[in-house]
Amino acid sequence: MDWIVAPDDDGRALPDVLPSLLGAMDVAGFSDTIGFPACRTAGVLLIDGLGRDLLREHAEDAPFMASLLTSPPLKAGFPTTTVTSITSLGTGRCAGEHGLVGYSFAEPSGGLLHPLSWGTHGTTGDSAGGRRSLLDQWPPEQAQPTPTVLERAAAVGVDVRTVVPAEFANTGLTRAAFRGADFRGMRALGDLAAELLAALAADGPALCYGYHGHLDFLGHVHGPGSLPWRLQLTVIDRLVSMLAERLPRDAVLTVIADHGMVEIDPGDAVDADTDPALRAGVRLLGGEVRARHIYVEPGALADVHAAWRETIGDRGMVLTGEQAIDEGWFGPVVADSVRPRIGDVLAIMRDSGVIRSVIEPGESALRGHHGSLTSAEQLVPVLMLGG
Repeated sequence: MDWIVAPDDDGRALPDVLPSLLGAMDVAGFSDTIGFPACRTAGVLLIDGLGRDLLREHAEDAPFMASLLTSPPLKAGFPTTTVTSITSLGTGRCAGEHGLVGYSFAEPSGGLLHPLSWGTHGTTGDSAGGRRSLLDQWPPEQAQPTPTVLERAAAVGVDVRTVVPAEFANTGLTRAAFRGADFRGMRALGDLAAELLAALAADGPALCYGYHGHLDFLGHVHGPGSLPWRLQLTVIDRLVSMLAERLPRDAVLTVIADHGMVEIDPGDAVDADTDPALRAGVRLLGGEVRARHIYVEPGALADVHAAWRETIGDRGMVLTGEQAIDEGWFGPVVADSVRPRIGDVLAIMRDSGVIRSVIEPGESALRGHHGSLTSAEQLVPVLMLGG
C-alpha cells in the first residue's frame, strides 16, 4: 500500500510539538526533538485543515507561509482528524495512550461518543441528530486521564495559556486535551492575534496555544482549493505575516495544522447506511467518511472483515483493529482501557469515502474530508518564526 503514510515514532509528529517548544525554552523535564530555536517564550498557532501538500499547491495564495516551508513536515498520526490530533498535541501522546481515537468511537455504555460535542453519536439503529451529553456519565478527565503537557508545564512554573474560540470554554474536548492552561476565549482574528502576542511578550517562560478553524470549515463545505477556501487561506497568510512583524524578541511562534484534507464527490462514495453488505454483523459504525471504526457482533469478525474488503476493494484498505495496533498506527502503546474504543475492523480510504446518508446526512454531503493516511491528510507543515 504505497499510498499509506503510516505514523512513526521519529520525534517529528504532533505529540512532539509542545514538549519540543518547552525544551527550546530550557524547561526542566522537556527536550526538543523538532529543532526549534532557543527562546524565552513560545507559541503555537494551529490552522485546522492546512495540510503541507495544500500549502504547497496554493503557495500563490499564501506566499508568506509558503516561504517558511523549509523544515520537514510533521506527521499528524492516526486517524487524521481534529479530535485525535489536538489531543495528541495537548497531551504529547499518541491516540493509543490518550484514547480519543477518532471523530466518533465506542464508549463504555455501549454507544458512540462524538467528542466534539462530548455527546452520543448516531448508531446503526438511531435517527440523525438528538445527541445527549455524556459529560457527567463519562467525564473527559476519566476518558483521558493522562496529564496534559500544559498541566506538566504549569507545575514547573511555566505561564501556560490557550487562545481558542470563547465557546470552547469547559467543553469536553478542551478539558481532555488542554486542561491546566489559562483559558483566553477569542471571538475574531484580532483578539486571537492580540492574545498570542501578549503571551509571547510575557516575562517567561511562557507557552501559548492558539487555534483557527475557519479554513477547515470552508474546506469541508466548498472543498479544499475552492475560491472561498483560497480567500480564507490568504487572510490567514496575512495574519501570520502580521504576527511575524510584531513578534517580541526571544520569542518563537510555530504555525502547524492538525491534518490536511482531500475532496471527494459524495455521489461516488460508498453508503454504509443503504448497503446491506456493510450492515450485516455490525454493532456500531464510528469514525468518519475517510476512516471508519467498525464494531462487530460476537462471532461476526471474519464475515464483516470479508464483506468490507470486498465492497471497498482498491478504493482503500480494510484491516482488523489488532493489525492496525500491531502496525503502530495508534502509537507505540495502546492502553488496556483504550483497546475497546478501537474498531474490530478499520476501513481507511485512498479514494472516495464511506458515508452514512441516514445517520450522518450533514457530514455525508460535505466536499472536503480527512481521517485517512494519504500524504495529503497525514503531513502537516511546521513553520517557524522568531528565535
